[in-house]
Amino acid sequence: MQLSINGKPADVSATDLSALLLELEYGEARIATALNGEIVHKGDRAATTLQAGDAIEIVAPMQGG
Repeated sequence: MQLSINGKPADVSATDLSALLLELEYGEARIATALNGEIVHKGDRAATTLQAGDAIEIVAPMQGG
């Protein structure tokens, strides 16, 4: 399925957000996710189904000042 991940096209086999993160090798990384501009909380990722053309944003927190 074709998605946009952080603004770049990607062809993936995952059908839900949790599976996508595993496919992209994020594992247990502390990240924030959004689907089509809406924040998806960690507990909701497995129930968040993906559709061709969806836009996914994956952001890792940064420290510093």
